[in-house]
Amino acid sequence: MSRYIIALLFFICLQPAIASETIFKIATLSPEGSTWMDIMRSGADEVAEKTNKRVQIKFYPGGVMGDDMAVMRKIRIRQLQGGAVTICAVSSYYSDSQVYSLPMLFRNLDEVSYVRSKMDSHILQGLEQNGFVSFGIAEGGFAYIMSLNPIKSIPDIRLSKVWVPSSDDLVLEGIKAYDVQPIPLPLGDVLTGLQTGLIDTVAAPPIATLALHWHTQVRYLTDMPLLYSSALLIIDKKAFDKLSKQDQQITRDVMGRVFDKLDKQNRIDNKSAFGAIQSQDIEMVKPDPEQLKEWRGYAYEARLQLVKSCKISIEIMREVEQHLYEFRNRKSK
Repeated sequence: MSRYIIALLFFICLQPAIASETIFKIATLSPEGSTWMDIMRSGADEVAEKTNKRVQIKFYPGGVMGDDMAVMRKIRIRQLQGGAVTICAVSSYYSDSQVYSLPMLFRNLDEVSYVRSKMDSHILQGLEQNGFVSFGIAEGGFAYIMSLNPIKSIPDIRLSKVWVPSSDDLVLEGIKAYDVQPIPLPLGDVLTGLQTGLIDTVAAPPIATLALHWHTQVRYLTDMPLLYSSALLIIDKKAFDKLSKQDQQITRDVMGRVFDKLDKQNRIDNKSAFGAIQSQDIEMVKPDPEQLKEWRGYAYEARLQLVKSCKISIEIMREVEQHLYEFRNRKSK
């Protein structure tokens, strides 16, 4: 009998190893049925097919795992392997990932496209060096001020009850330069805050404003890009590195295409959402040239303050500013 067992074990050892199955649990605030979920699920299906189901991605949509900060905590304790989150969620791991979100850094989407063509790979590499694999950055769009009362100038905003995300240290620190006393609230409490009068001013991209129904509680939109928002899909690098090199490359290739598609689709959707807001009973107001100059002056001071408080490095801010200088100088010729 012993010789039989030894022979059987020897035979088993000669058989090709069967690759283990890996399931990445990914949480997101994106609701089921949204464009984000549809496109990400199609990518996950393709990854599973191309790896013969060795790599599978299971999504938890609609905030069932909590907000972005809750998702990051669950990744730390290995309850999740990743998340589709706003870029500020990874700032505690790689603070320079927030560089695109500096106040009034960009004036239009052409500037965004040029700088991102130079800087996206740098940001993704920095993020990976700090523990997270990502497959691309997806545009969230420009955030605009929406308010109960018209806001054109700095004194106007100082008289307002301004919401800021309670988990966004960049915004909380940057707004100090404007001498505004913000009211931090979780995302889920903003609509109630508007309805009860706790806040009367928010800033968000048009697509988010419509999806969250904030536009029903405001009367004015300040036609001035305040900051640029973006999001990404992250997977814990330790979990990702357990895949074979071949499966890593398949996952990178497929999900890279997914996020390129999301990036382009979100720009289209935000333009449509901006048009939809204009068709609502919301009045567009625009700062005059002197007021706009004052806004930009305070924004520059806010960016310097963020460097001084170590929320962003001077090196990456100078690199982005150099790209902007090149683009603006070329456009002016």
